[in-house]
Amino acid sequence: MRQTLSIGHPWIYRTQLHDEPNRESGSWVEVRAGNFSAIGLWDDEGAIAIRLFSRSLLPDARWLRARVQEAWLAREPLRRTETTAYRWLYGESEGVPGLTVDLYGPFAVIRSYASSLEGLVEPVSDALRAATPLQGIVWRRHRGEGSEEGNEHTSVDAGKVQLLWGQLPPEDLIVREHGLQFRANLLQGQKTGLFLDQRENRKLLAEYARGRSMLNCFAYTGAFGVYALRGGATTVTSCDLAAAAAEESRSNLLLNGYDPDAHPFMVTDCFDLLGEFVQRKRSFDMVVLDPPSFAHSRRQLPGALRAYGRLNTLGIQCVAPGGLLATASCTAQVGLDEFRSMLAGAAQAAGRRLIIIHEAGQPLDHPVAAHFPEGRYLKFVLTRVLPLV
Repeated sequence: MRQTLSIGHPWIYRTQLHDEPNRESGSWVEVRAGNFSAIGLWDDEGAIAIRLFSRSLLPDARWLRARVQEAWLAREPLRRTETTAYRWLYGESEGVPGLTVDLYGPFAVIRSYASSLEGLVEPVSDALRAATPLQGIVWRRHRGEGSEEGNEHTSVDAGKVQLLWGQLPPEDLIVREHGLQFRANLLQGQKTGLFLDQRENRKLLAEYARGRSMLNCFAYTGAFGVYALRGGATTVTSCDLAAAAAEESRSNLLLNGYDPDAHPFMVTDCFDLLGEFVQRKRSFDMVVLDPPSFAHSRRQLPGALRAYGRLNTLGIQCVAPGGLLATASCTAQVGLDEFRSMLAGAAQAAGRRLIIIHEAGQPLDHPVAAHFPEGRYLKFVLTRVLPLV
């Protein structure tokens, strides 16, 4: 444990402790290991017993305000790109483990990953208001152990949304990404409203979309399709199991001047639809696979890799020769090398060759601290699909 702490890792697991402090959950504690010392927040419930915040200073309101301001200044390049929705504060990577803040226009969403962090929510809310004018701040509480093994994609109970300050965001709130418009339901949507971490990858795909037909699987609000149409895609076929996603996608197409009737949305299981397309030998010039997390702990890793393998094998078989497969994983437990290896196996199973032409992780607003590799969860790989030779 001492070696991990010495490089700044912010977590101490319960299994690493010799004795547990006789303190209430959410209390500040001092950690000592040899010459190392730090101040952390005690949690008496989850697998992570202590989240470390500072090497010397007690994290008070002034300290938290400094962390929020640092993160605000780091996002300045984004604010010059006609983008009004992004992650403002990325937890462990920016010194406030267990908390994230997403900004949607004039509304901020604080998300906490453990009950021990609840005492920080109000001072963080005050720090947000000090940094920029806002109309409202809401808090989406954790459900279960949200931070185990770096899994950032954890369910949030929509019933636990609390107004902290100002006014509640409207259900039809409109935000911008690189000049495109999207509806963001901050009270009932998945994550905190939109999947902000794929923003730059959506923009990249637009550059490859001209003259191509696209199949967008796990489409959610249809954002990949909207970007593709702006890039000149001929048609976009979308699929998601959630019925509400079809209406959200339709709204986003209309917002950006596209006819939703010209771009079908199928409410069904994406695995089933891909299997059907394979049987019918239906293909597309570009296929996008952006599934939810398939594993929330290392124990689930083998099953996750099997699911990714099956999904990508089907997806590859639906790509026209010379077409593109854009595939992603938000499963923190799957590393990039494992993801590449899975893709190689999927290509062989599909009887195709895959040529990787672009790889990406997370964008500017989801930075990864060198001392916290678990913060890098997103893998995005763009490939060209070719016949075997």
